[in-house]
Amino acid sequence: MAKLRHFALVCRDIDKTAKFYEEVFDFKRVGRDDLPFGSGIYLSDGTVNLALLTGGGGDKEKVYGPNHFGVIVDNLAEAQEKIEAAGGTFYFEFGESKDHMNFEKKFKDPEGTTFDISEKGWLGTTK
Repeated sequence: MAKLRHFALVCRDIDKTAKFYEEVFDFKRVGRDDLPFGSGIYLSDGTVNLALLTGGGGDKEKVYGPNHFGVIVDNLAEAQEKIEAAGGTFYFEFGESKDHMNFEKKFKDPEGTTFDISEKGWLGTTK
């Protein structure tokens, strides 16, 4: 059964936003990435990974707020087949390999909303 375990927000100040969620909800910081195209701080409540991201928008005006969500699946290939059969389109892969946490395949639904699928999940999540 698929489980929602990852949600991402594009933020103006990820450090300030992380501190807010750590203080208000006692979320734990479980990771950080600083990449050429943007940075991310990853928080968790022990079940769900909340990614606070910079970036977004590219050459367009930046869009802040909800960015994408992620779902743990039992089998990446089978899930991709179902997604594409239902009108979703593959976007790109992110992470080292499907055998590691934080590896995900990104898709767009028929409305253009981005979502991820992962077999191992994200830092701080449970399957």
